[in-house]
Amino acid sequence: MQRGLDAIESASRDEISALQLNRLRWSIAHAYQNVTHYRQAFDSAGVHPSDLKDLSDLTRFPFLVKSDLRVHYPFGMFAVPREQVVRIHASSGTTGQPTVVGYTRKDIDTWTGLVARSIYAAGGRPGHIVHVAYGYGLFTGGLGCPYGAERLGCSVVPPVGRARRVIDRRQRNSQAQRDRPSEDAGTVRPGAYT
Repeated sequence: MQRGLDAIESASRDEISALQLNRLRWSIAHAYQNVTHYRQAFDSAGVHPSDLKDLSDLTRFPFLVKSDLRVHYPFGMFAVPREQVVRIHASSGTTGQPTVVGYTRKDIDTWTGLVARSIYAAGGRPGHIVHVAYGYGLFTGGLGCPYGAERLGCSVVPPVGRARRVIDRRQRNSQAQRDRPSEDAGTVRPGAYT
């Protein structure tokens, strides 16, 4: 990964808006062409991907809600053939039917880059030790953190048992910990990023 912030991190509001509009146009058209739910929802709302001329036009498009993901469980919302999905994550399903998301290789690469950028922006640097305290289960956040930290050039310590985290972290002298905000709030020393 390059040193310093990516150019987009210091882009003007107009540059960011132009990039967002370009990417939204692609995403909406791709979803419309490849996911029956989106095509039906857009048609029912009387909108077409070509109607997105400005970011403010996004308000005309229907929202995706969690129940849509549940209705199309498990793979009905994938916008690529299932064979192109290299990773599948899901919610726990504690409030009902689990929701499933799938990632292509490009998605994983994009996600890795975004996590690396977020760690860098928060103060992480190559050579730092990053303790990833997210679980490595089906929860999406857990597996993105080590990839981003590794791309940045950090050393990654994977999750350890909860009872040993605080002691182990201090012994490792790690510069950072990635975790849910509700976990280990008092264990990160001043100056560390989460």
